[in-house]
Amino acid sequence: MTKWSSVCFLCLCLSSVQALEVNLASEAELDSLRGIGPPFTRRLMDERERHAFQDWQDLMNRVAGMGPKVARSLSKQGLTVQGRSYEPEHHTLPSKDSRHAKP
Repeated sequence: MTKWSSVCFLCLCLSSVQALEVNLASEAELDSLRGIGPPFTRRLMDERERHAFQDWQDLMNRVAGMGPKVARSLSKQGLTVQGRSYEPEHHTLPSKDSRHAKP
């Protein structure tokens, strides 16, 4: 491998994990993330138009299909909310049992 191709390869590797702020990302940038497609991106962008996401919990609460597993995957790809990566111990969704529990 030549020195030039090594440098290009290194740049490609580094650029693939750049941070992508959910509140600033374009539709094309969001669509490029593995695990989400155009319908998911549209739901995300519709919610973002109402007002910016404050944190990962806000994003998960407002966008259908965005749970801890998806958040973790997108964060590993570089997606951030307000400059922060997803930290699972700080973000939990109500369990199915507690959402359907009778008062």
